[in-house]
Amino acid sequence: MTTIENGSGARELAGKRALVTGGSRGIGAAVVRQLLDAGAEVLTTARSATTAVPEGATFVEADVRTRAGAEALAAAVQEELGGVDILVHNVGGARPYKDASAIPDEEWQEALELNFLASVRLDSLLVPGMRDRRSGMIVHVSSAAVLTPMGPFLHYTTAKAALENYSRGLSLELAPHGIRVNTVSPGRTATPGGETTREQWARLSVAPGQTNADDTPPLGREGQPDDIAQAVLFLVSDRASWLTGSNLVVDGGEFPRG
Repeated sequence: MTTIENGSGARELAGKRALVTGGSRGIGAAVVRQLLDAGAEVLTTARSATTAVPEGATFVEADVRTRAGAEALAAAVQEELGGVDILVHNVGGARPYKDASAIPDEEWQEALELNFLASVRLDSLLVPGMRDRRSGMIVHVSSAAVLTPMGPFLHYTTAKAALENYSRGLSLELAPHGIRVNTVSPGRTATPGGETTREQWARLSVAPGQTNADDTPPLGREGQPDDIAQAVLFLVSDRASWLTGSNLVVDGGEFPRG
């Protein structure tokens, strides 16, 4: 892993405090490692106790699908870190159904709670401290699948589309307070969650419908968690100090652009 330093030779996120939700595996764990390597103090979460958290990070068991869970996490952040300078909303996901009409009401609600409202709630609890300090970086992790929504995952992509709209609006509101808000939209990435999704899709006999015939992104390989984590690291660093309200799609060219 490459260590990026600032002009003084110090690691570029030294002294920064970060919260990464869903950081025990896959993209979340890669983000935690990148932030730690850049010098940040990192707290991360999962819905159940785990030993898989990257070494050096503080772990808090948290379920952010409810207001009570978000409030408990915000309190833990205040106790452990004294606040946050960097907030990365990575937690998310949903399982596919045969088609949109097969998605039950409770799964629509679950998708909205996990992929959209969890971010809204945590932002509302942690942004006031950033506003008081007139500094902060927020990254919402969405999905490049929003660009080509399909029935089996319509609950997921709809929730992520709402997250992207919210992220853009929040960026405009918080920019005058020195807080930057951006989105990262990963394409197909080699993660445990991604593998589970592909297996579920195969059982439903639903073709993922990628943009090229051999089901490989144009750049010739599946994404790796560090591909996404590097994008997150860039967005929370001073290298992106004039960047807010953006959506950085990291997909190897997989999804069509409008």
